[in-house]
Amino acid sequence: MCKDCGCGINDNHEINDKKTIEVITKILDKNDTQAMHNREHFDEHKVLAINIMSSPGSGKTSLLEKFGELAKFKFCVIEGDLETTRDSDRLRAKNIPSIQIQTLSTCHLDAFMIHKALHDIPLEGMDVCFVENVGNLVCPASYDVGTHLNIVLVSVAEGDDKIAKYPVMFRKADLILITKTDLLPYIEFDIEAEKKEARKLRPNVDILEVSIKDDSSIKKVLNWIEFKREMR
Repeated sequence: MCKDCGCGINDNHEINDKKTIEVITKILDKNDTQAMHNREHFDEHKVLAINIMSSPGSGKTSLLEKFGELAKFKFCVIEGDLETTRDSDRLRAKNIPSIQIQTLSTCHLDAFMIHKALHDIPLEGMDVCFVENVGNLVCPASYDVGTHLNIVLVSVAEGDDKIAKYPVMFRKADLILITKTDLLPYIEFDIEAEKKEARKLRPNVDILEVSIKDDSSIKKVLNWIEFKREMR
């Protein structure tokens, strides 16, 4: 395991090392095979699976709590964190079915972790399963966990340079949510510039502005999800 970031790949970050490249390739190939099986499992249950990714504190769990109040579809959540069950506890307190994965030192969820969680999460009667990935704008982008769609959050409190700095994550996004927009009067953040930066990476990506204090903005996200459900 990588001693610096816990990504589970290798102790050597030197990408010019042929053996390192081979190890990474084998790990990702095995992960992708398991991810395909996870997707098949979701498909069998007619459940739309969505991977939610972002840096810590951008509002992933708060968004899911609001979904619990406003969503017309039924959903469950697979939570990922290094330690504690706090996020899963928060969701269950809102009567949202949830299971917690504690990765210990690993900075992302992978397809094998999701496979194990699927043994315990109730998909029967569910329309959507959200995977709330570990808070990290780097490693989660490299691991397909077997979901159908990726939502990436970036909060205005993080500064308006994150899309340019972490392009791999945002290239994987089907929907980008710019969160905590209620803070805009107090923070310098150029939303239009960030949208342009995102569309340089993925021209057709959908982008929505969100505030937990504004139910209408949350409903726009839910409408996007409903549309994707209908498309499937």
